[in-house]
Amino acid sequence: MSAGLLRQSTIGCTIIVVLIGTFLAPPALSFSWSSSSSIQQQQRRQHVQQVRHSPAATKSGFSSWCLTASSTSSDDTTSTTLPSTGIIGNTERLETLAELANEALTTHGPDILKTFNARVGVIYPDDDDDENFQQQYLRLGLIATESFKDDQLVASLPYYDTDGSGLALAPHFATKLVYPNDLPDGYDGWTGDVGLLAMLVLNEMARLNAVDDGTASTGVDLPTRKEGIQSLMEAWIISLPSPEEMADMHPLMWDEDDQEKLQSSSTKKIYRLLDDIDDDSSWLDEKVWSLDRTKFPETVKVPVGDNGVEARPCFSPEGFRCAVSLVRSRSFFVDGSLRLLPFLDFANHDDYESYEIKGGGIGTLWGSAKGALLKSGKALRVGDEIRISYGPKGPADYILDHGFVPPMCQVSSMSGGGGAITAELSFEVDDANRFRDDKLDVLEYETYDLAPMEPTQTFDVTGGPGTTGEPDPAMIQFLRLAKLGGKDAFLLESIFRKEIWGFMSEPVSEDNERAAVTAMIEACQNALSEMEVGDEAESGDAVSSANAQLCSMVRESEREALDRTLVYVKQEAQALDLKEYYQERRLKSLGLDSEWSQEDDGGTRVPGGADYDW
Repeated sequence: MSAGLLRQSTIGCTIIVVLIGTFLAPPALSFSWSSSSSIQQQQRRQHVQQVRHSPAATKSGFSSWCLTASSTSSDDTTSTTLPSTGIIGNTERLETLAELANEALTTHGPDILKTFNARVGVIYPDDDDDENFQQQYLRLGLIATESFKDDQLVASLPYYDTDGSGLALAPHFATKLVYPNDLPDGYDGWTGDVGLLAMLVLNEMARLNAVDDGTASTGVDLPTRKEGIQSLMEAWIISLPSPEEMADMHPLMWDEDDQEKLQSSSTKKIYRLLDDIDDDSSWLDEKVWSLDRTKFPETVKVPVGDNGVEARPCFSPEGFRCAVSLVRSRSFFVDGSLRLLPFLDFANHDDYESYEIKGGGIGTLWGSAKGALLKSGKALRVGDEIRISYGPKGPADYILDHGFVPPMCQVSSMSGGGGAITAELSFEVDDANRFRDDKLDVLEYETYDLAPMEPTQTFDVTGGPGTTGEPDPAMIQFLRLAKLGGKDAFLLESIFRKEIWGFMSEPVSEDNERAAVTAMIEACQNALSEMEVGDEAESGDAVSSANAQLCSMVRESEREALDRTLVYVKQEAQALDLKEYYQERRLKSLGLDSEWSQEDDGGTRVPGGADYDW
């Protein structure tokens, strides 16, 4: 749920892989920003430590973002040629961004954070893992400045949800604090909380706008923060990838050909996301942004250390799409809200030896507060990279959120993955169904109190090692209701209204069960037929080829899940006569499930055999 693998390449450039197992820079300072810390006396520029990680440390991990290295080489390095687009990204620039982030942490961290025992560092790919092309990119990450045991707190970040005066960003800041007079009451765009966070990112870029004549647009100077906190926010904003860098790194920023390939490779459609982004940006541009370009500048200039400034789109359709991509790759759902957690989001993903960022109570210099907690997933030494889990998601979610497909979402046995192989199937209550209103009433009021069901539902199907292909029971329950009709329609009568959803958890009748099973079979077959077939490792542009490989990974995993589900459901279709249905269950509950005999009644009489003398 956070920053994903943001990949960037340059033709003819090389990436430098450090061969030695020790550090090129002196050991980093240990930042324990508690009341007993002496970090106030350590106000100096942090050296960027360049680390080479072993295969065990990097095989299942992926980067928060990356740029290509320069073509520099020396006797102590080995050059690995990577594809490229010729953008400005290089090792020197990454080191500059890491240094700016660490300088802000060193200067202002002790006053803002209680615990942040890490620093931002340049992470080099593992040269022993050549089979995994996703590892062959340079990126930033978090480096431990202390030793840690498993499940030990490494860093924390307070929320300050009431006034937004901290580093963390939450969606309600946009509607309640920053744009209460610009966005209509109850504004709820197609992009939801992601879109609101994207607006906040763009506003922070506008606040950072670098100009000399004092006439530039500066956005909205809210939320109000102390100087140190704002300096940390600015350092984080500067570190974010530019749209040019992301163009080949995140599917929402890919070119149309690659997006079309992904569209036909997954049951989770990227075009739906793109349509939502376009609809929101068009409405916002017409109704909000274009009305005040001082508050909502179309472009801004972001200062990047001594390298000058970089022009970036801001409150425009292009800028909004890039901001949405950033939010999807760097956000976390913590304590009931989607949030951006600056600096914690530099932590890269690991499938297994890692924990998700969790919420909890933390101590601050001003007392206790709620915040996000980042804990170690294994024992760490000083200089080790700190990794987290981005959560239990399928291959399509990982690529659409973070731009990569982790080993646990891959079918290939070489990756050692396969634990999170899923696809999506969607079903709906037919508009033409004569009982549609009754069924919608059941879904809205009689299913789940906290989350009433909509007439269209999407469910995951699973594949991979150890799975049987058995569908989600909730999917079957929904389909039984959706297909309810004929002689079974009496269950929709008001007398059964409070019980009908429970009835749907078990087979209703053979006809109803056949209709539900047939719907699942057809959905699997249709999804499989829509997927592209063939070799996606096309020759030509190397970045497109890499994107094609990612699409192929997603398609392969989803086909596995769909195929396995299809086999299971077809077997179910052959055994419909072996199931127990509502009628049999009802008779059994009334004790009427067997034929009457004299022995059952003690042999004293038969029905109608009473000899009464009236």
